[in-house]
Amino acid sequence: MNLEIVSQSFAFGGDVLKYQHQSSYTKTPMNLSIFLPSGRPQIVLLWLSGLTCTEDNFMTKAGAQSFASDNGIVLICPDTSPRGTDLPGEHDSWDLGSGAGFYVDATEEPWKKHYQMYSYITTEIPELIKELHLDHVPLSISGHSMGGHGALVLGLKNPQLFKSISAFAPIVNPSAVPWGQKAFKAYLGSDQATWQDYDASLLVEKSEYRGPILIDQGTKDDFLETQLQPHELEKNCPNGISVELRHQENYDHSYYFISSFIEDHLKFHLESMNR
Repeated sequence: MNLEIVSQSFAFGGDVLKYQHQSSYTKTPMNLSIFLPSGRPQIVLLWLSGLTCTEDNFMTKAGAQSFASDNGIVLICPDTSPRGTDLPGEHDSWDLGSGAGFYVDATEEPWKKHYQMYSYITTEIPELIKELHLDHVPLSISGHSMGGHGALVLGLKNPQLFKSISAFAPIVNPSAVPWGQKAFKAYLGSDQATWQDYDASLLVEKSEYRGPILIDQGTKDDFLETQLQPHELEKNCPNGISVELRHQENYDHSYYFISSFIEDHLKFHLESMNR
């Protein structure tokens, strides 16, 4: 994959590395941040970030490295969209285009050449994991907001790849909320039948995934009712999938919320190995 180390820092006995590589799916250079603990890896956690974020937000704000280092958790944080393409309208709004790839494979112009984030995450990131000699380690997935949507969708659609799924304030029902409708129409077109492939509230009914799912949602999140709707996943969840939806009193949509409960999520993914 022609991985190039852009930067390297030492934290809690492990290494925080930023890599850049040329993606065959987005056809652009892509950055990702990785935390490698000092001890033997127990799990790899793939973290998908939200709107406007980059590969740096989780690594610098979530406060996950100390627990990850003590418990052998590798953290992998890809970027949220291709960069540097300067497509028409790509930088006009914060919820579409740059920083807002929505983890789909776009089929519409001008997005389809580069905005192939679903395939990038599910195909190219596992190649990276193999290149880092971590492909023997169980892989789990988590994310926040748009990244929570991505974690749920990718996890439900790829049960052979991900052992466990968690999310913070995910966009659960994107086909029915403004953020999702805007992105899906632009990336996937006006035929809403195609949107169902990326809607966790619908995918959960037919998914072959049988692992656990943990969702944390702040009760003072300004986007809860208008954009997120986590109850739709819980409502449609069939027998065989265990969803724990926790409503955290007084928490909002920020990284203060994530950092308050990230250790719970890391423990959840560790415990899922033994279920």
